[in-house]
Amino acid sequence: MTDKPRSGLDAVDEGPVPSDALGATDVSLEADPSSHPSVAALTARFGDAVYGHRISAGDEHVIFADPAHNLEVLGFLRDEPGHRYDLLRDLTAVDYGGGRPLHVVYVLFGTETLLSLRVKCALPLDALEIDSVVPLWQTANWLEREVFDLFGITFKGHPDLRRIMMPDDYAEGHPLRKDFPLRGRFSRSEQTRRALAQNVDRFYTTHELEVGREPQEVSLNERGSYEASEPDR
Repeated sequence: MTDKPRSGLDAVDEGPVPSDALGATDVSLEADPSSHPSVAALTARFGDAVYGHRISAGDEHVIFADPAHNLEVLGFLRDEPGHRYDLLRDLTAVDYGGGRPLHVVYVLFGTETLLSLRVKCALPLDALEIDSVVPLWQTANWLEREVFDLFGITFKGHPDLRRIMMPDDYAEGHPLRKDFPLRGRFSRSEQTRRALAQNVDRFYTTHELEVGREPQEVSLNERGSYEASEPDR
């Protein structure tokens, strides 16, 4: 009786694995570079700068690249004839916790070749920065801002790197990091105090402020409870 090939659904039967468990990042299988044309080409072109190749979820080819060479590797994949990954499907990050490196993940697809590939770059916690790929794919603009906002990774050369989900003055850190407390770093009362101290105009565009009525203000009364005051008519 031959062994049944492992599939991506095996992990469902095995149940959840804690993200901070030893080996929790090793949920894929080592693969032969010759099994994917782009991986074979990258290995020949960049040598040790492409240092790993695995298959995840049954058929997803994943390579690991030196973050110092991410623009070179990704530029090759975008422009080289026979590969031409012209679509950046996604750009995200993964924090495995336990002091391990954060991974920046590029999900690529070639609309002509119909090839797909994921590229991962591991960043140590004391050096969370990598070159922006906006020059390669404009799609990366807001995606890198999201990763910067939620994970704290800096993308060097990004044209407008600032928070995109959390307020610009958000002081509690980066919410998708594993060390981020479930309820945030501040107490509920401190979070409420900071929210009430904000200028409500910051949530509206100039046009909205011109056509709408005055925003409702909320303040703390003498009894220690919150009350809303009607704007002047």
